[in-house]
Amino acid sequence: MAKKIRIDFNRVPQPVRYVIVIGIPLIISILFYFLFYKPTTTEIKSLEADIQKQEQEIANAERKLAKLPELKAKYDVLVMELDELKRQLPEEKEVSNLLKQVSDLGIESGLTIQLWKPANKRVHASGILYEIPVKVEMSGSYHNLGKFFSSLTRLSRIVNINNIKLSNPKIRGREAILKIALNTVTFSAIPEKELKRMAKNKKRRKK
Repeated sequence: MAKKIRIDFNRVPQPVRYVIVIGIPLIISILFYFLFYKPTTTEIKSLEADIQKQEQEIANAERKLAKLPELKAKYDVLVMELDELKRQLPEEKEVSNLLKQVSDLGIESGLTIQLWKPANKRVHASGILYEIPVKVEMSGSYHNLGKFFSSLTRLSRIVNINNIKLSNPKIRGREAILKIALNTVTFSAIPEKELKRMAKNKKRRKK
């Protein structure tokens, strides 16, 4: 049978008693901190950070969801504008008829056409259109020229005028007859097959 060990604290030196009284609770506190408290608080902080991150992601998703109807409305408007623009662009086979129509409008406006020289088509900066420029020389009055420009604005197709030069005014009756030089530019949509071919060629050049 084991003997009971009895410690007479009265015989223990006072410094040792201080160590026992203060040291043992301190050791227990330190062990508790490192074994239980610190790991638990670290895990809590980690979970709080994860929760905060998830809350932020949820808030961002909710903001995007709230903007979805607005973004869809803007998208629908852009699609409508694109469709309207495409309706104003002739197909490539229609360009010659459009250019003849422009020439006829010049004659109907009282202008005398002296040069009508279409240049080669070129790809527009957008990459989805062809530009078809035409060099034009004609003569007529300011009134005739204004009438011609006004008639162009009533066309259902897009026709741009640039590089206008007026020179050599000559008085005929009550009007000054001018020599007029300008460039007309119309556009046509690049066919889908050609767009795909151009995209493939562009990829090959990058390799």
